[in-house]
Amino acid sequence: MASFDTVLFDLDGTLTDPKVGITTSIRYALDQLGVAHDPADDFIWCIGPPIQRSFERLVGAAKAAEGVSHYRARYGATGLFENELFAGIDATLAALKANGIRLFVATSKAHVFARPIVAHFGLDPFFISVEGAELDGTRSDKAEVIAHVLASHDVDPARAIMIGDREHDIIGARKNGLRSIGVLYGYGDTAELRAAGADELCPTPGDILATLARFA
Repeated sequence: MASFDTVLFDLDGTLTDPKVGITTSIRYALDQLGVAHDPADDFIWCIGPPIQRSFERLVGAAKAAEGVSHYRARYGATGLFENELFAGIDATLAALKANGIRLFVATSKAHVFARPIVAHFGLDPFFISVEGAELDGTRSDKAEVIAHVLASHDVDPARAIMIGDREHDIIGARKNGLRSIGVLYGYGDTAELRAAGADELCPTPGDILATLARFA
């Protein structure tokens, strides 16, 4: 019998590639604030962490909330669907569900954005629940999102695995007693994910099943 019965997936950089929508919305917000930005900065470092923290780095704590407001105005209207499903993810989710694995999305993104994205790509039938942050910042830390999934759905952390592309996913898993897989096709690299303590690394979406099998 497999040593796990539940898998939690990050959203951005793990299920979908959100680069265009996120980075374009960040540039829009900076323009609205009148903040000059380096054209060479692709802002991919903002994909993964809570958006509030990214704006604190971009414009400082005093202007961060206003920056997030401008960001969400554009992102909520068009940016969330400027997004692509990673090839093979749907087949991987289907295989896991067919084998009786309970699936959840655990993201630092606000759930009011995450749930429409999951539905847009036709992934919602695979997941028991899509959990994320509140717009006021509640549960923006990945460890808090994971803890919420565990408590709300009677998940045994010893039999659950977190899959994500950034250190926040791995650290959040460790804080909650989950094992973890760091995916290398998203926005984190080997050094970041190993330093965070990932139990396994997965190079492509098509390798997720084989990587999970190493936990059996």
